[in-house]
Amino acid sequence: MPQIGPVTRFAPSPTGLLHIGGARTALFNWLYAKANGGKFLLRIEDTDRARHNPVAEDSILEDLAWIGLDWDETPIRQSTRLGRHREIALQLLQSGAAYRCYSTPGDIQTHRDESKRSGVPFASPWRDADPATYPDRPYAIRLRSPGTGLTVLEDCVYGEISWRNDSLEDLVILRTDGSPTYNLAATVDDHDSGISHVIRGDDHLANTAKQILIYTSLNWKLPIFAHVPLIHSESGKKLSKRDGAAGLSYYRHAGYHPEAVRNYLTRLGWSHGNEEFFTVEQALKWFDLRGLRKSPARLDEKKIVNLSKQHIAADSDQSLASHVSSFLGYRNNSPLSGSASSAYCRAMHCLKSGSKTLKDITAKARFLFLSRPIEYDPEAMRLIGDAQLNLIPALTRALAAANWNRDELESATRAFAEKEGMGLGKITQLLRVSLSGCKLSPSVFDMMVLLGRTESMERLEDVRKTHAISGGQN
Repeated sequence: MPQIGPVTRFAPSPTGLLHIGGARTALFNWLYAKANGGKFLLRIEDTDRARHNPVAEDSILEDLAWIGLDWDETPIRQSTRLGRHREIALQLLQSGAAYRCYSTPGDIQTHRDESKRSGVPFASPWRDADPATYPDRPYAIRLRSPGTGLTVLEDCVYGEISWRNDSLEDLVILRTDGSPTYNLAATVDDHDSGISHVIRGDDHLANTAKQILIYTSLNWKLPIFAHVPLIHSESGKKLSKRDGAAGLSYYRHAGYHPEAVRNYLTRLGWSHGNEEFFTVEQALKWFDLRGLRKSPARLDEKKIVNLSKQHIAADSDQSLASHVSSFLGYRNNSPLSGSASSAYCRAMHCLKSGSKTLKDITAKARFLFLSRPIEYDPEAMRLIGDAQLNLIPALTRALAAANWNRDELESATRAFAEKEGMGLGKITQLLRVSLSGCKLSPSVFDMMVLLGRTESMERLEDVRKTHAISGGQN
């Protein structure tokens, strides 16, 4: 059955971690294909064996899966297609669209220097050489540029773009060692995979001009191109790998909700009205190439923090527990056990309240897994004084008399604070430190319900004993 929808691809070179720009490129291609009933393919451009990094390759695939991207077929390895690339280079040579170039790197540099001095575009001296003069040594294969006229692209983002052909030098498509250059390999692989739309960063525009020449020399149908402006830093400069937030792993390690990262990346260079927060289902419904913007996107840390908070609030408790498990597995190689996951699910209604990241959730969940005697945070202990600690026996009796549900525990605590002439905040701070051992926690009333009557009472008694043993030195 013929493919009806578009076919897009993402083609990373696994020499390092996945850049945020690469992740966005993959996302745009995935969205466009899935939104239009097409296919999204993955191609591993691994022909540079010296720089190929298997660890980086695994990391790229994991990061793509982390933001919810899947691909429709087994990834293509470009290194397995070298024979096909050479076949096409020889086909171009035989048709006269390409020619042999015997120039050494030193020869080429000499000719370039001469071209620069004369102002005449560089051209290989072998372009129109008599075959009878060919030496018996390895040669590169160069594509024969038209030399006159224009190469024209109708781009989905920038509209019409053109290059003067006399400014496009004869492109090397096969090196002297028989290996293909990037532009030949990418063009052949895109054609053979049936890629209908090439969506990528506008730093590839120069490559596109060269690839169009290859397509036309082979009488192949051009794909539709969409070149997206690059992502800039918050200061407005081009984002580099030296920027901390340049890699997708930065966001994963920080504990941002993966759907928030996907939401955020979608908005970097694309828009649908004024919508900022949306689900993947909405993105698939709305995404089209007309929404791609011509101006560079700019990172905004506040936006992703806000989106992460919103996605955490909107997510289900079970889904969040799964995300927390993945986060802990990624950061500490310690995903949640079955019992820990169940504990998170029971407590998630209060853990996620106000949380901006999965890291916040794990910090708040500390109280669930404490073993007595609790190790108290010294800074937290300094927040409670002797007056509060001396009230623990009376507070314990007041709480023990209440029905053990959130509303009644809160009412009993308010009544106790009023009776003792002390602000509610002083009492809840005492409860927070007693129950969690630290300053950051969910609501003290939620903690008491989750811990139960016995454990809550024992933790209150523990903090009093700890204070007495330390001689009141907080």
